[in-house]
Amino acid sequence: MSIQPLLEALDVQEDAARALTDGLRTQIEELQSRLQEAETHLEHLAITRKTLTALADRLPAQTSVADRPEHPDYPRILAVFHEAARPLRAREVCVALGHEQLPRNIEGIRAKLKRLVKLNILTEAEAGSFTTKSQSPRDRQPCPGIPGSWSRLSVSRG
Repeated sequence: MSIQPLLEALDVQEDAARALTDGLRTQIEELQSRLQEAETHLEHLAITRKTLTALADRLPAQTSVADRPEHPDYPRILAVFHEAARPLRAREVCVALGHEQLPRNIEGIRAKLKRLVKLNILTEAEAGSFTTKSQSPRDRQPCPGIPGSWSRLSVSRG
């Protein structure tokens, strides 16, 4: 029996196995390169997150301009609450803005106040009574235009 045909078949199989291993090594090198790029990108993202978080901690908390409603009554409503140092009802805000005390005006103001609550700008102290988050019970005086209300005084504290 001749061993030559077996050796030739073995050579063919060895060549195929070498080609397969060479191809797999090439794929592994490409994958390792892509993996290194992905890991570098991930590290950069982690650094960016850490930097942004550190910067955000230094910024004062505020509602972004994009979140604020654009109707001209909203800045006026916030000004009323800035002056008032007690919770206000929609009717009182309506009076302070100079609107007639008609149900449609009061309900319109109430809807705006509810929206400011949803935007986390105001809070609803109790049903129908709205206030800012930072109202302090001290340094108050009557608020002009709103019967029975009080506003903050500017008092220098040393």
